[in-house]
Amino acid sequence: MCGGIIGALTMSLREEVRDNRLTLALYVGMYNAGRLTSYVLAGALAGALGQTLFYSISPQYGHTILRVIAALVMIGMGLYLAGWFPRFAHVEKLGEPLWNLLEPVGKKMIPARTPLHAFVLGAVWGWLPCGLVYSTLILSVSSGGASAGAMYMLVFGIGTLPAIMATGILAWFMIWVSRAPYFKKLAGATIIIMGAASLIYTGAGHVSH
Repeated sequence: MCGGIIGALTMSLREEVRDNRLTLALYVGMYNAGRLTSYVLAGALAGALGQTLFYSISPQYGHTILRVIAALVMIGMGLYLAGWFPRFAHVEKLGEPLWNLLEPVGKKMIPARTPLHAFVLGAVWGWLPCGLVYSTLILSVSSGGASAGAMYMLVFGIGTLPAIMATGILAWFMIWVSRAPYFKKLAGATIIIMGAASLIYTGAGHVSH
């Protein structure tokens, strides 16, 4: 989930912030609030785009086609995380032009000096090229509208909070765990199962329709 950056952001904080658990939790929380804000905005844009594509491709089958594509991308992401499909990393290059514009802004604000700075840094971080985020965005495209797309990304972001918050507060330990080969394979297998389930559900729903 490209969450390793939270460890770097946390370790860049002033020592007095890192040594105070409550203050550290506040900064990590603001990082994530900014990140989720960017996710919601991206989801709304993706959902609006998907609604246009839905009718452009086919008013009758457009939604099914988009959901199949989203499920296949999710499976590809799972294979990539598990180390079985390294070429999927090329998908992350799609967001590089935007990231090249935003990255200098974020670098100027490191280390975060106030919780507001942490929020802005988190908002920039939310646009970091990441295959897992992109696969969820494609699901947002198939949601059928801006509000649904925003909700998709909000739920996704909330789902990542426990791991990301823990990584931020227990930075070095959680980074070590997330880099363990078995952890990546488990995460990859979970995403593959989710993608396959989405594919089966979409197929069953189409046949039923």
